[in-house]
Amino acid sequence: MRIEIARMHAVVKQAVVAVSFVVLLFALGCGIIPPRPAWEEPPPPPIENAIVDADLLHRVTLPNGVRLILLEDHRLPRMALGMTLARGAGSVDPEYAGVADLATEVMQRGAGERDALQLAKFVEDAGASLGVSSGWDTTTISVSGLSEDRPLLLEVLTDVAFRPRFDEAEFNKAQAEQQASIVGAQDDPATLVRWHALQTLFPDHRYGKPRTGTAESVAGINVEMTRAYWEDRFIAENVVLWAVGDFSAKTLIQDLRRLFGELGAGDQIPGIPATPAQTPTSRRIVIVDKPDLLQARIIVAHEGIARTESTRIAVDLMNNALGGSGFSSRLMRTIRSNEGLTYGVGSGFSLRSQPGPFSVSTFTRVAKVRRVVDLIFAEMTAIQNDRPVDEAELRKFIGYNVGRFGLSLETSDAVLTSLVDLEIHGLSEDSLDTYRARVREVSIEDIADAAKLRLHPDRAAIIILGPAEVLVPELEDLGEIEVRQP
Repeated sequence: MRIEIARMHAVVKQAVVAVSFVVLLFALGCGIIPPRPAWEEPPPPPIENAIVDADLLHRVTLPNGVRLILLEDHRLPRMALGMTLARGAGSVDPEYAGVADLATEVMQRGAGERDALQLAKFVEDAGASLGVSSGWDTTTISVSGLSEDRPLLLEVLTDVAFRPRFDEAEFNKAQAEQQASIVGAQDDPATLVRWHALQTLFPDHRYGKPRTGTAESVAGINVEMTRAYWEDRFIAENVVLWAVGDFSAKTLIQDLRRLFGELGAGDQIPGIPATPAQTPTSRRIVIVDKPDLLQARIIVAHEGIARTESTRIAVDLMNNALGGSGFSSRLMRTIRSNEGLTYGVGSGFSLRSQPGPFSVSTFTRVAKVRRVVDLIFAEMTAIQNDRPVDEAELRKFIGYNVGRFGLSLETSDAVLTSLVDLEIHGLSEDSLDTYRARVREVSIEDIADAAKLRLHPDRAAIIILGPAEVLVPELEDLGEIEVRQP
């Protein structure tokens, strides 16, 4: 009995020693084995603060209705300021397409007491810059320079806004330059096919002509039309004054109130007329005959959505999956990666105050045009029906949009530009702060609805730049073909 008890004590002692040894090794190992590298750890949850520090953003509406948006940023001794009007090239009669671009070009060529050379020298000597431009929905004057030159920048801004010269000699130069630019652009296949696509979708609407106009429409514009373009739209109701950079908001508000507080109201020029609810209403095929082209340009297009469309985020995500995200998109994967038929293909919605076009654009060898057209329609149909966006794609493109959104607002200038855009289109002031959350709220069902409601492969127009003699036989079974000359 004593022998058995002794043996049991020996076994227990050995077990205790063994366990102690293992514990010792583990303790030593904890000191020897390094922790996992940071890049192998899961990422921390994102910190999503407000886009703009509320103490640095100032919004004021003057008694006459002029709106001010000022964003202070004191990191560098520079500032930019300007004004944006809530009317642009889309508010012009199609017959005079191009007058907005001409007007804004001439406005940079003399204002107040300074002619074109004197104004350019005055701005350049201060190390400043001046720009006047028009978009479909807006017309903008911008000046930038050192913060200490704020009085000079304000002088330039008010001269160009209130006292543009519209000298006839400068108008004639600008008109000739714009016509030459339009003629030159017709040699670019991508530009030429895009112009014909617009004409096909919007034949009687301002969107049916390029924003810069055509050679014919620009030829019919005179200097008084450019003056009228500006004067008719420069009314208090349309004006958003803005500034970003190193300045005292209190002082600048006083300056702007003094300079723009008496700007009067006027008869409002209508904005962009409504576009057709459906365009085209049935399949249209247009071949722009270019017999010498070895690579054809292809656009498949129909009506899109407005900038203020409530389902825009779901539509964006759907388009990312279809063709709006480069190599991650279905169109690129199918037509380039799998079939090797193009170097690039993309899709997108042109967002304006009225619905602009949705389009898929690409190019390929003339002999492969029909195959590419079939693949485009196959992908548009698949995303609506048998291959809708799945959970993995949705997560990927939610991350893509959230990440891209942050990169697009890295600078104060970019933030201010977005704030002005929201103001012009009457969108909520907190749209930037809520954007990421709204993206994450989009569901599979939302994407499916967007694809079914916003894609129309059954009636989309097909516009092709290439040799008609070869292309017509390849496409005639798709519908009636119109052949145009460039």
